[in-house]
Amino acid sequence: MHLRRRSLLLAAAATPAVAAVPAHAAPAEERPVVIGHRGAAGWRPEHTAASYTYAVQTGADWIEPDLVPTKDHVLVVRHENEISQTTDVARHPEFADRRTTKTVDGRAVTGWFTEDFTLAELKTLRAVERLPQVRNRNTVFDGREEVMTFQEVVELARRLSRTHGRTIAVFPETKHPTYFRSIGLPLEPKLAATIRRNRLGRRECVVQSFEPTSLRRMTGLGVPLWQALGTTGGPYDLPGRTYKEMMTPAGLARIAEYADWIGPDKSSVAATSLVADAHAAGLRIGPYTFRAENQFLPAEFRRGSGANDFGDAFAEYALYYRLGVDAVVTDFPDLAVMARRG
Repeated sequence: MHLRRRSLLLAAAATPAVAAVPAHAAPAEERPVVIGHRGAAGWRPEHTAASYTYAVQTGADWIEPDLVPTKDHVLVVRHENEISQTTDVARHPEFADRRTTKTVDGRAVTGWFTEDFTLAELKTLRAVERLPQVRNRNTVFDGREEVMTFQEVVELARRLSRTHGRTIAVFPETKHPTYFRSIGLPLEPKLAATIRRNRLGRRECVVQSFEPTSLRRMTGLGVPLWQALGTTGGPYDLPGRTYKEMMTPAGLARIAEYADWIGPDKSSVAATSLVADAHAAGLRIGPYTFRAENQFLPAEFRRGSGANDFGDAFAEYALYYRLGVDAVVTDFPDLAVMARRG
């Protein structure tokens, strides 16, 4: 017997049996991708080098940076362009007069906004835990990490790829792209330039957005596109279209014209045919956001009485893996990787 074939057969024989999955599931040889949501946001303040590094150290395949621009049109990574919850900006008296109220995607927001700061100014700020009441343990890291640029995340991913001997992909999301185009700071040209400059290929980058028109502006780059889907309403750039409509077979067929993936809220997947429908349309599916705290888990997986106590996150991952999802977006990539092993 050929040596390589014999080795593969021996490896297969040593692999533990796994629970049966539906016929529409992804091929067995393609294990679900574990995506570190803003890094390992359950263990470190999100969108920091420490968060991304810990995510990869514990097994994440992709890391997710949310993209917003600075005043001088540099892409930085923050959950939102309003940064009072994720940085110590409020403690900087020199920026007190920058606090303002803006309308972003039809909603009034008060605080400090990345588009009112140059990159040099943002670099004087430090990251803090966004959910201190939920993840008090993470506040020990407050003040230790600076705001990263997207370019710095790409460079970090490549260093981590070399260190760990596997390709770590970046999974950037364009945040509020219609809003930023309206103020003369479009995200897509800068993102496309970064992808081209770094020669990011299909295994190194997947671009996501809740706005279809933003994704359509990114076609032709040679990287997969991911249509994110909310639970209520619809994409801001397409008034009248709903996420519910986009998750029908007809809506999925339309998405498949420009995207490779859909990313629905995990609640849209359980007890529905969405996984099968997505696969039938030629799309892969990666639900969000998996967390370990009781308040983010279905009732049947909660343990103890505290909202922030950890529940049975492993049981939830096992459920979605059995459903045949192609990826999970998680604040706790270490737990997702452990659950993936069975």
